Amino acid sequence: MHEDQSQDQTAIRTDLGAIFVSLELSRSTWLITSLSPGAGEKLSKHSVSASDIGALLTRFAQLQQKAAARPDRVFPIIAIQEAGLDGFWIHRVLRSEGIESHVVDAASILTSRRRRQAKTDRIDGETLVRTLLAFKRGEPRVCSMVRPPSPEEEDRRRLCRERKTLLAERIKHTNRIKGLLCAQGIFDYDPLLRNRRTRLDDLQTGDGRPLPAQLKAQISRELDRIELLMTQLKIVEAERDTLIEPTSEAAPKPAVMLAQLKGIGSQIATVLWSEALYRHFDNRRRVAAYADLAPTPWKSGSIDHEQGVSKSGNPHLRTTMIQVAWLWTRHQPASALSQWFLERVERDGGRMRKTTIVALARKLLVAFWKYVTSGVVIEGAVMQAT
Repeated sequence: MHEDQSQDQTAIRTDLGAIFVSLELSRSTWLITSLSPGAGEKLSKHSVSASDIGALLTRFAQLQQKAAARPDRVFPIIAIQEAGLDGFWIHRVLRSEGIESHVVDAASILTSRRRRQAKTDRIDGETLVRTLLAFKRGEPRVCSMVRPPSPEEEDRRRLCRERKTLLAERIKHTNRIKGLLCAQGIFDYDPLLRNRRTRLDDLQTGDGRPLPAQLKAQISRELDRIELLMTQLKIVEAERDTLIEPTSEAAPKPAVMLAQLKGIGSQIATVLWSEALYRHFDNRRRVAAYADLAPTPWKSGSIDHEQGVSKSGNPHLRTTMIQVAWLWTRHQPASALSQWFLERVERDGGRMRKTTIVALARKLLVAFWKYVTSGVVIEGAVMQAT
């Protein structure tokens, strides 16, 4: 019979000489769970109103005063919070106040699989403190800490992500118009053409009737939304193109270098730079893991196979790299990577194209990383015509 560990077990005693604090954030209150030196394994809990930074810093000062009353020294505060809807502004405030702050990927924290898992803010706060203690002791792979981007790096991503959102909205309204007309027997109307308004006036249903007045008014309002989205898309794309203009002194060199490759347009170059290649990576494995293009092994006894990618990395970067891989085989057929892909698919009898394209995407991302950081030319790659 297994010995059941109580949820009240709080933390392992440590001699790191600091006050460990976890922040459990919500819309109404913030739960502060702390472990101070000399308090044994007893965790203290305190709540402040959400977004009340003044009350949070006051609580931190109180914790330091109580801890300093025991030994004659001032203990630093080490804080941890989960990455979530609050972004990184709290982390930046704490860092500006001289407080060591960490942001953790909540999905990377180990949990018990032996029973139904209880979840409360109290339990989550204690778990974060235990995780922070293990991390500061140097335990490997206890969790994955997030590398918060700078405000400038975070802001650079907005153009590409906003364009993706606008495209999704335009597709939604376009499909809605086509669905409404399909119910009337009309299948050849394209809301994105310039003559969409005049075509709408001339449309007739499949049984020879003019469009009903309310349906026509609804489609007209949908067209208003589409035209607004098209205008906003032009603005966003113009700002994006200006951002990587080769003649601009402020243009980032990695994005300009990528845009010079045949088959890599301004949108893909901007996504690759703003989502990944602005960061520092220690090696190629870190690059592939960030985009989650590395395989997930399953090895136990005589079982040895790959499970595919785990889809826990940057989803926007992963989707873009899959698109780039297909475009690369079309626009760079003579490159070494395209030849590797074609030979691999031919050897497998054409059955593993989708699996192999993920491997090609991984190799391409590593090749792009080497290209923009070290100037290693991609073998067989062709540049854009000037």
